[in-house]
Amino acid sequence: QIHLMESGGGSVQAGGSLNLSCVASESTNTDPCMGWVRQAPPGNEREGVAGVDSDGNTRYADSVKDRFTIFQDKAKNTVYLQMNSLKPEDTAMYYCVAGACLNGLQVLGVDVLPRLGHSGQGTQVTVSS
Repeated sequence: QIHLMESGGGSVQAGGSLNLSCVASESTNTDPCMGWVRQAPPGNEREGVAGVDSDGNTRYADSVKDRFTIFQDKAKNTVYLQMNSLKPEDTAMYYCVAGACLNGLQVLGVDVLPRLGHSGQGTQVTVSS
């Protein structure tokens, strides 16, 4: 069982930036997709935000393209999400996810992310106007 630990959430004003980090307890080489989903408000379905597969292919939700960047450091079992130009509608609990996805990220885009088998506990991001 892979454990995922997120950090980097917080409160910022609109237009600000945050950098989320997610460390996996072990190598995710057997689970080729990692990424981020968010949920707002609690109880709503999680939506895919950004993902990266084992080949380094990335996908983003349309709502965050050109503002968010995902990158992975395999040597550190860590994935990051750099969030710029934050908007109040980005306010949510952000969860790191990981799991086997074959070519799912390329075929389904970020919609595959909520289906991945491992999830962290989440980190809150709040953007005020």
